[in-house]
Amino acid sequence: MDEPLGDFPPEVFREMGHAAVERLAKYFETLESRPVLARTKPGEVLAQMPRHAPEDPEPWEAIERDLDFLVEPNLTHWQHPGYFAYFANTGTAPAIVGDFLAAGYNQVGILWRTSPVLTELEQGVVRWLLDLVGLPWGPDGFDGQLADTASTASLIALAAAREEAYPDVRRTGLAGRPQGIVYCSELAHSSIDKACVVLGFGTAGLRKIPVDAEFRMDAAALEIEIAKDRAAGRVPVAVVATAGTTTVTSVDPLPALVEICERENVWLHVDAAYAGSAAALPEMRSLFAGWERADSVLFNPHNWMLVPLECTGLFFRRMERVRRAFSVVPNYLETPEGNVVREYMDYGVQLGRRFRALKMWMTLRAFGASGVRARLRAHLVLARALRGVLEREPGVTIAAPTPFSVVAFRWTPEVLSPEAADAANARILARINEDGRTFISHALVSGRYTLRVAIGNVRTERRHLQTFLQVFREAVAAESPRKP
Repeated sequence: MDEPLGDFPPEVFREMGHAAVERLAKYFETLESRPVLARTKPGEVLAQMPRHAPEDPEPWEAIERDLDFLVEPNLTHWQHPGYFAYFANTGTAPAIVGDFLAAGYNQVGILWRTSPVLTELEQGVVRWLLDLVGLPWGPDGFDGQLADTASTASLIALAAAREEAYPDVRRTGLAGRPQGIVYCSELAHSSIDKACVVLGFGTAGLRKIPVDAEFRMDAAALEIEIAKDRAAGRVPVAVVATAGTTTVTSVDPLPALVEICERENVWLHVDAAYAGSAAALPEMRSLFAGWERADSVLFNPHNWMLVPLECTGLFFRRMERVRRAFSVVPNYLETPEGNVVREYMDYGVQLGRRFRALKMWMTLRAFGASGVRARLRAHLVLARALRGVLEREPGVTIAAPTPFSVVAFRWTPEVLSPEAADAANARILARINEDGRTFISHALVSGRYTLRVAIGNVRTERRHLQTFLQVFREAVAAESPRKP
């Protein structure tokens, strides 16, 4: 038989790796000269790709050229200090190196024995994250895992809640059973809708509870809905509380929701995807009071704790409830370690899992908890400073409180009707993003088109916010001559 052809030799790998590091270093050096939002037209990248993969090997130089002319010009630059859209984040140097090493080590976390360090480092990092945000760890507290994203994490949590509400549903399914209901605020993330679809509740099984004047779930309205569903023979399965909503980063009234869920024997899941990292700051912990009594909690270090996608902390009280929902162990995955070790395949949808803990472990060691806290505080300071300027800006209305690092506002001159102001704000956003120096996003707040500036990149400084204000004022100036 012919010998296998094998990989590129180590000396070639060194050249590729050095070239990649040098490329990224130059990329970071030149970020501010690039337009934040990609200028790409739909289909433009695809049109430049050959229809079929090359039959013969191509020189590395050709791949490098396409990185220069095909890939980098068509990036939206999430690492740019002027990136203020959605929830800004950063992949920092130690986390990038951690991802690089994880790919090279190529650990596949099916079982403890397929990578003992993947499993146990993840367990250790879970404890570090819980400690960092002030959640208790241990038999009377939380344990957990690192999921890929909050969408997957919420799906896992709600599957565990479903098993709790319908014992043995994993075997018998939902057919013929009373309708299960999940409750969330009208501002909850769309991943909760998707989870209800996947888990068989359907969108008809999701109750979206109205919010109060501060955009928090109305606890009294929740109680009414639960009572109505019970009276109709339906099964309240879970309440999803959001701590840091996508539109305005509001925090649902966790203490009141805990009381309702404990009294009604309903699972409480806290989605703190963006804002949960802020609980690393002792002065911010009061905003999360009550989440320590939830059944499950998640937050994304890849949103606001210096690591790139994917890294979601998913934490449970009584992990055995999750295992009961997911554990499937065919004979080829049986091992002599048995229950002595954690087998993460039993706690979610995935069989194999990436070595996500490595980048988080390296980042927390390289920056230290104090370094993480300092950067979070800096973002909060910048957000409050920006809000202060916008409050004094002619024609600007602040659309919502700013508990964290997202500022929501509208340009609302008196001469414009609300509908005309909506259209004007949409045009202002388009002009800001076309300028290229900053990138912001929008949301509907109380039904009105609203601009959002999200601060979360460690490279963002006051001067970048000053640039944003300059661009915003220019966009407003271009709008001002218009009549309603």
